[in-house]
Amino acid sequence: MTTDADLVTDAMSRVVEASSLDELNAIETELLGKRSALAQSQKALGALEPDQRREAGQHIQNVRKEIEAIVAARRALLEETAQTERLAADRLDLTEVFGTTVPWRGHNHLVQRTRDELEDVFVGMGFAVAEGPEVETDWYNFEALNMPHAHPARGMWDTLYLRLGDPETVVLRTHTSPVQIRLMQAQEPPIYAVMPGRCYRRDTPDARHIPTFNQIEGLVIDRGISFADLAGTIEVFTTAYFGPDIHSRLRPSYFPFTEPSAEYEITCTICGGSGCRTCSHTGWIELGGCGMVDPAVLAAVGLDDETWSGFAFGFGIDRCAQMRHEIPDMRVLLENDVRLLRQI
Repeated sequence: MTTDADLVTDAMSRVVEASSLDELNAIETELLGKRSALAQSQKALGALEPDQRREAGQHIQNVRKEIEAIVAARRALLEETAQTERLAADRLDLTEVFGTTVPWRGHNHLVQRTRDELEDVFVGMGFAVAEGPEVETDWYNFEALNMPHAHPARGMWDTLYLRLGDPETVVLRTHTSPVQIRLMQAQEPPIYAVMPGRCYRRDTPDARHIPTFNQIEGLVIDRGISFADLAGTIEVFTTAYFGPDIHSRLRPSYFPFTEPSAEYEITCTICGGSGCRTCSHTGWIELGGCGMVDPAVLAAVGLDDETWSGFAFGFGIDRCAQMRHEIPDMRVLLENDVRLLRQI
């Protein structure tokens, strides 16, 4: 006579041997279906006395639950295996075969590496690094920098406005100077920070200009800051980054947010100062602008110009990469020519 323990043992043996879901379903039907031994035992309960029927029925239900648990555990394992096989079958091998040649590995773009190096130099000089949004309001990009509406200095930047809000109120930033405003609003002086990031202007591409470029600006706000501190900082940076043979000079200029203002130039690294097409045969390359922070800018962020003074400077990261690596034409940085990218 088959006992409850025999039924469970037989069920476990058969279920474990099932190698597919279809096979398991067939075994489950044999063990628990209408023609199974359990079903026949359950039909025979009607011939028993009430007390015997109750006890025998409980045993049958216990056996059924054990077998169902065994089947469920096996089904979960087979479903997981089937899922793994389906994923493996759907997998696409996109590996390019190079034979015995080792594939060329990519690296950060020259401009990104230059940005990282510039940040390292300025951090070594005691500056912090700050960032801000590339889409700015007119107030941050112009008005807070002493350029109200219709100010002629806005003509220095052919601006790219966005169709957001009121007309000409949201702009792709033309410089990272808005980050200076945000920083002065958020932090009490003293401030020693640089602001790297991407900027946008409607410049005509040429050997030294591209419309989408990367810029890094510096800001110092403290007590007793003078123009001599600005000149010294720029010279220390120039020799630290470009080497001892490259020097800086400041040429008087105009910017609405600094007064006095100057153009920051360095010795042309292409020709060493002798004159070439890249430097327009002057021996010098303009790197950016600088000057003492205008009192109107300090007032816009609520700082007392009688207590605080400071300087700001900004120059192109792309221009730095061009000068340091002696690239005659900056436009190649945007062309994604693999022959060039492998060299730099």
